[in-house]
Amino acid sequence: MVAPPAPAAGAGSTERLVIENCAIATVDPDGTEYASGHVVVAGNRIESVGPGPAPAGLAGVVRRVDGTGHLATPGLVNTHHHFYQWITRGLAQDCNLFDWLVALYPTWARIDEPMVYAAARGSLAMMARGGVTTAMDHHYVFPEGAGDLLGAEIRAAREMGVRFHPTRGSMDLGQSDGGLPPDFAVESTDAALAATEEAIDAHHDPAFDSMLRVGVAPCSPFSVSTELLREAAVLARRKGVRLHTHGSETVEEEQYCKEKFGMGPTDYFESTGWLGDDVWMAHCIHMADSDIAAFARTGTGVAHCPSSNARIAAGTARVPDLLRAGVPVGLGVDGTASNESGELHTELRNALLVHRLAGGEKALTVRQALRLGTYGGAQVLGRADGIGSLEAGKLADLVLWKLDGLGHSSIADPVAALVLGAPAPVTLSLVNGRPVVEGGRLVTADEDDIARGARAEARRLARIAGGA
Repeated sequence: MVAPPAPAAGAGSTERLVIENCAIATVDPDGTEYASGHVVVAGNRIESVGPGPAPAGLAGVVRRVDGTGHLATPGLVNTHHHFYQWITRGLAQDCNLFDWLVALYPTWARIDEPMVYAAARGSLAMMARGGVTTAMDHHYVFPEGAGDLLGAEIRAAREMGVRFHPTRGSMDLGQSDGGLPPDFAVESTDAALAATEEAIDAHHDPAFDSMLRVGVAPCSPFSVSTELLREAAVLARRKGVRLHTHGSETVEEEQYCKEKFGMGPTDYFESTGWLGDDVWMAHCIHMADSDIAAFARTGTGVAHCPSSNARIAAGTARVPDLLRAGVPVGLGVDGTASNESGELHTELRNALLVHRLAGGEKALTVRQALRLGTYGGAQVLGRADGIGSLEAGKLADLVLWKLDGLGHSSIADPVAALVLGAPAPVTLSLVNGRPVVEGGRLVTADEDDIARGARAEARRLARIAGGA
């Protein structure tokens, strides 16, 4: 791992925030934990983490937080989402993936910029309030004349203060060409590639402490042509950005790839340049041993979405096997039309429970679940040098979870309390050293205003789609 840059010179004049008297799960390579310890934040970096109180004589301390009864962890990292779906929750409740998509594409194809902005605010607010400090979005629906949809998401994330990894998605394979989405919901291949390059040029920031990195993300094998997949991989590598798509999500996808391409999804992706340590894929449920070996060999990452996988009955990903093979794995909320809660901290518990159902009581531990939601996500997004663990020199993205209340106070192990207990309140969430949540409420946005805006846009979309 490349060492993060050292804190800026003149650190004595840097404003510091000190958190003390809390349990700490650093999620560092050794899994270091402290029953009672401290974290010192200097500017946007973690300056020190350790047992007991903070070092004496620190200059420039502008705030001290008593963490008694709390657990400090790295901020959660979401590795797969579709923000626009916030305004289409609760629909197609009893469908598998293909039927669900067919039911919802006609509605999604009528989204516009105000709708996407309201949906992004709702999605980001729900995640941030639940401990997410780095959010990712895969937006691939771009109706003609809908406005700047990716820009709407970026604006919402900037206002919220969350670290953001949007990916410019695309679909160019409509029903008339053998794809799943309706023809009016897709772009031409050239238009999709051009718009993706424009998004990278306009928004991508590769800096160590970047708050905004853009990826390239054609939607899926059944909505994207082989040409678009190949050319998107070339574009991403020319621009030095990461690649993302859906992969091996359903048995129907596997059948589709074998019938159309004469090979399964993993082999098809490899044939188009889509395996590598700059690639991560969502779901990856239906994988043979050879597929897992290919991901491990190439360093390809996985965004695991346990609640969404269950909601559409797609299956159970082989996450314990992926981890044993050395595949980078993070957690994803997925779109809230297939995970209506829209929260990532509940995925820690759901991941553990799903895999114990499938693989027995030792399939996944509480600490492995926490690592999936923090350091694993940072690996998948290519940010493990700066986020995902509490270590000196890393970026100050951290969460202080309240565990001394009714829902958790009788659980002695704080990590078990966080993962197995009720959703824990967030007393403080820092992103890049700045508070985003305090006392369980957003400090960067008005939650009631966000809820009103999302409700209004959801109703407007329903009216437009219903009258089409």
